This record gives sequence, structure tokens and C-alpha cells, in this order.
Amino acid sequence: MRPKPDQPGHRWRSAIYKTPARGAVMLTRGGLDGDAQADLRGHGGPDQAALLYSADNYARWRTEGFDFEAGSFGENLTVSGLDETTVCAGDIYQVGESVLQVTKARGPCYKLQYRTGVPDMIKRVLANGRSGWYVRVLTEGLVEAGDEISLLERLAAGKPLADPVPEGDPLLT
Repeated sequence: MRPKPDQPGHRWRSAIYKTPARGAVMLTRGGLDGDAQADLRGHGGPDQAALLYSADNYARWRTEGFDFEAGSFGENLTVSGLDETTVCAGDIYQVGESVLQVTKARGPCYKLQYRTGVPDMIKRVLANGRSGWYVRVLTEGLVEAGDEISLLERLAAGKPLADPVPEGDPLLT
């Protein structure tokens, strides 16, 4: 349990604090071995077995004055060469021994604000579309840092996951 930054005296549970794994880790339909979700109402399950986040997004955050480290967005896998502008729902990827299918973009929640220490992080993510994305596991297997990620199939001429909220939208006020 961690203290809530905006509610002194209150505490919160979260599994958003991730650290890099050493060596290969088994990725199952239930997620990565050794990982957990604190709030199963909005996290986990077969369609959200793992959260991927683009390493390229961290460079974009740095240009905006934020120095987040890999894992700061609670992702299970930090990936290079893919982001929300190139990934589509339904895409099927090979990562290590695992085969994954993209299910949806992550919807940012207050825990991301707490984790990053940025009070308006939800609005920032909604405005820029850098949310990360969930996958289901089609084939269980070992994954490891440095594994190649290969697109196996794009089911249709899909729309990329990035769907930034337009500037001036009341959601951002």
C-alpha cells in the first residue's frame, strides 16, 4: 500500500510499479509469470494479459520535459519500433516464443497520475494518444528483453490505436 498523493492519510494498492525482469519470463494467457494486477475490475483477464508500451514514447516524453524510465507506465513489455500510430486492434505479433494479439488501447486511470507524479497525466495521454495497448496471448511461451517483435498478421486494413482527443475537447479541460 502506498500513500495517495492527493489524499493525505489514504493509501492505495497498485501493480503499476514494474521493474525489468532478468532472463526469460513465461507469458501465459493470464499474464507474465511473477506479475500481478491489484485491481482486477479494470486490469488483467484474457483480453488484457499484458500491457505493451513503446520505448519511442519515452523519447517523446523527454522532449516535453519528462524523464520517465521504462516501466513508468506500468507496462509488462517495453517495445521498440511500434507505437499507437502503427499498431491496430487485431494485429498478431510474435514476441520470443509467444504469439500475441492486440485487443485495445489502454484507457489511462488515476494510478498513472500517481505513478508518474504528473497531476494531469490522464489528460496528456488522452491528448497525445500515447496510452500503450493490451494484448491477449494466443500462444504461451518465453519472452525476454531484446526479443524481436514480428507482425505475423494484420486482420484488416485497421485503424491505428492512437486516437488523440482533439484540442479544445471538454474532456481535456
